[in-house]
Amino acid sequence: MAQKGVQLDWETFSCSICLDLLKDPVTIPCGHSYCMNCIQSFWDEEGENKCHSCPQCRQTFTQRPVLMKNTLLAVLLEELKKTGLPAAATVDHCCAGAEDVACDVCTGRKLKALKSCLVCLASYCEKHLQPHYDAAPLQKHKLVEPSKKLQENICSHHDEVMNMFCRTDQQCICYLCAVDEHKGHDTVSAAAERAEMQRGLDGSRKQIQQRIEDREKYVKVLQQSVKAISHSADKAVQHTEKIFTELICLLEKRCSYVKQRIRSQEATEVSQVKELQQKLEQEITELKRKDAELKQLSHTQDHTQFLLNYTSLSRLKKSTHSSSISIHSLRYVEDVIAVVSETRDKLQDILRETWTNISLTPNEVDVVPPQPEPKTRAGFLRYSCKITLDPKTAHTQLLLFERNKKVMVMKQQQSCAIHPGRFTGCWQVLSRESLTGCCYWEVEWKGTGHYVAVAYKSISRSGRENESGFGCNDNSWALCCEQNSSSFWYNGIKTPISGPQSSKLGVYLNHRAGILSFYSISEKMTLLHRVQTTFTQPLYAGFGFEDYGDTAEFCKLI
Repeated sequence: MAQKGVQLDWETFSCSICLDLLKDPVTIPCGHSYCMNCIQSFWDEEGENKCHSCPQCRQTFTQRPVLMKNTLLAVLLEELKKTGLPAAATVDHCCAGAEDVACDVCTGRKLKALKSCLVCLASYCEKHLQPHYDAAPLQKHKLVEPSKKLQENICSHHDEVMNMFCRTDQQCICYLCAVDEHKGHDTVSAAAERAEMQRGLDGSRKQIQQRIEDREKYVKVLQQSVKAISHSADKAVQHTEKIFTELICLLEKRCSYVKQRIRSQEATEVSQVKELQQKLEQEITELKRKDAELKQLSHTQDHTQFLLNYTSLSRLKKSTHSSSISIHSLRYVEDVIAVVSETRDKLQDILRETWTNISLTPNEVDVVPPQPEPKTRAGFLRYSCKITLDPKTAHTQLLLFERNKKVMVMKQQQSCAIHPGRFTGCWQVLSRESLTGCCYWEVEWKGTGHYVAVAYKSISRSGRENESGFGCNDNSWALCCEQNSSSFWYNGIKTPISGPQSSKLGVYLNHRAGILSFYSISEKMTLLHRVQTTFTQPLYAGFGFEDYGDTAEFCKLI
């Protein structure tokens, strides 16, 4: 227990100048103790003509005190040394390093500062800081975390603390500067300016925190986009693999069928040829026998026998002439090869076009945060785009004119080339340009009814209305405008819309954000319907019609 007490009082027996155990301890009049050599060296540095002071409490002595060894401390120190405690390690742990703020009061080996005082402009270790906690006048001082920049608080002109701020020159000044070169300027206390700037700082932090929150939300959106992209890619890979497997299976079946037909034809032809060959060989044998009999008859010397036998021997059976033989195998094989080659060429053309479309698909990922939807028509016009109609997609009863920006339903069929992209089941047409990013366009229509739509290029061009009609499937979105009502259609589901009727509509698309909005345009823009979804392919603008004479056109935006 005694040893523990000595250990707790270890610092009491250390010299505040050398920070080691007291050697030849002496006690000066103020009551503080030092190594005899340390305090003598300290006073020697102060000079003989100046008052001497205590390094700790700064008490001054008009005459240099006479130093006498403190025998009681010396005995205690001898006992303390016998304990063998690691004093050096304790001292080293408390000493200030190159990166630490050192105590300005410590002499010799300086301890780490625990606090810095903005009034004293000094830093103190735990021991030398104690007066700021004990003395009433010092308790009013401003203590902060240890700082190496305290001298920056001193005015370089007047050597005073800069506790004021000049708003005119935007710099810290001392009270002498305020009545000197900054006279007449807008000056306030540093605390008041700090309070003002603190409010601005708090506002900036709120903006930063709001921006962080927005970015974190967008990061979550991007993470969801990554999941959606991966899900779509996995789904596409599965479907593609399935389709190609089916295609390969179909080709293998067709190949097997063609080979079987060739072999079947081969067997038929070979059977016919062998049958004919057998008949010819039998005929040859018969002819040879007849020739031998005739040869023998030719050597008969009896004229009567010759004449009697010649008539029967000279009669020949009807011959199978070679001109009656018809072999079609070579021609059949050539026809098969020609058909297969033609199929191969067509398939290559289809695949080549498909690969071209795939290679043209944008592969860059836009990581810019989505733009908010504009609030005014002027804001929408910043995203205006030029759109024209694609004649290759127009139904044969649609007439395109005004440089393919206007379309009308005709009673008579138009002269159009056959094209796989042409609508055949509905009076519809798509734009030539694909739509990605942020786009805005306006449409003006006249007639009984009209569909303003966007659709994927993969939408069916033929078949029933639910397959190719705008809004009747999951490949298109359409706003149906009639004379007295409006409705939105997607995947065959109708959503009635209440809003002002207008022959002029505005369409806003934010492809990346999955936003599609329809506006009625008269004296002002009125939102009719907004869609929030995920678009997986480029979109194309489209028109659909219900009656003869209906027209629609893309408006010229100014």
